[in-house]
Amino acid sequence: MLETLKFHRLRRIVSAAALLFIGQVQAVELDRIIAVVDEDVVMQSELDEQAERVRDALRQQHTEMPPTTVLERQVLERLVLEKIQAQVAAQAGIKVTDKELTRAVTDIAKRNKLELPQFEKIIESEGITFARFREQIGQQILIAKLRHEEVENRIKVSDQEIENFLRNQASGSESELEYRLSHILITIPSGASEAELKAARDKADDALRRIDAGEDFGDIALRVSDGQQALEKGDLGWRKGAEIPSLFADAVSTMKIGENSGIITSPSGYHIVKLVDKRSGEKIMVEQHKVRHILIKPNALVTNQQARDRLLQLKMRIEGGADFAQLARTNSDDRGSALKGGELGWVSKGQMVPEFEEVMKQSPIGVVSEPFRSEFGLHILQVTDVREYDGTEEVKRASARRAIREQKMQERQQTWLRSLRDEAYVEYRNK
Repeated sequence: MLETLKFHRLRRIVSAAALLFIGQVQAVELDRIIAVVDEDVVMQSELDEQAERVRDALRQQHTEMPPTTVLERQVLERLVLEKIQAQVAAQAGIKVTDKELTRAVTDIAKRNKLELPQFEKIIESEGITFARFREQIGQQILIAKLRHEEVENRIKVSDQEIENFLRNQASGSESELEYRLSHILITIPSGASEAELKAARDKADDALRRIDAGEDFGDIALRVSDGQQALEKGDLGWRKGAEIPSLFADAVSTMKIGENSGIITSPSGYHIVKLVDKRSGEKIMVEQHKVRHILIKPNALVTNQQARDRLLQLKMRIEGGADFAQLARTNSDDRGSALKGGELGWVSKGQMVPEFEEVMKQSPIGVVSEPFRSEFGLHILQVTDVREYDGTEEVKRASARRAIREQKMQERQQTWLRSLRDEAYVEYRNK
């Protein structure tokens, strides 16, 4: 009997140990590698976290949830691309400083009208540690820096391109139209075989057949598109006619609302575009300030406080009747404007750094501002006039430059991302 009791007790101990071991194995299995991306990996926990965020966004939009396998495929591919870009950025020596990261997080909190401690509590109440949140923001900044270097910085727009663009642009109200577009992309791998080309074309044909049969374009984009906006159901947002990628421009110009383009072939793959809506653009009048300033740059011999005190003295002299222009000529460290008595001429929104623009907009005409700091040093300024300006030609040229640049950036970014993806070693680990 005693031996029997000992046996049962031993069996319970063994069983408990086995359960403990199984529990440990299960705990380990909760997080595992699901993809190897060059020298990095994508963990199951990362996929789960990102997929849940997408689900939350779709719920808020009251959008029908795609099958789990479809959603996770889209999210996983986005994570893979992010891992590739982060590694390329690291290899290029691109870094995100702690100061940059803190500033970015603080700006996010401010945009949500929250103090940083409040923002941190809200983030952690959603099941994400603040350290993890900072890490994710840091990676976004890193990738943005990389894209700036590899894509944006390499885009050049010549005056001749602007002239050609304006010459070819449709005249009248048609040029002011804006379009709401949705997009599906089925990519073709670099150096694709005949079988791969056929598979991609069959996939595009099937998507188009389902759209023509009445299925929702956005739902199909969410399920099959390889485009960057797939998780947004292919929505490209509102774009002026001049801002539509040249690949789609001809098709879109002849489409009616609700129609699709059919299959458009490009080196990157097969595209289908839908015209969701169309509207007339609004004429924009530009508010301009005529402004002049005096700049003092702190240096090894002039401290920040000394620069501020000097500007305060100049402000008092101007308010006492001294000539602003003469004081600017003899005191301002901005030699370009100093020769003109500090005059910067008529200034439109976006021409000046944010700190300067903010003070300029808040300054009554004729009043000399308090000293303020920008990245160039310390300033005082005076607004001498304000006007609503019909800058038609300037606005047209600026719009043309942006449109050409946007087209080039989209085309270059798509090619660049495709190249990164093709050159990377990616191994998916099956469940």
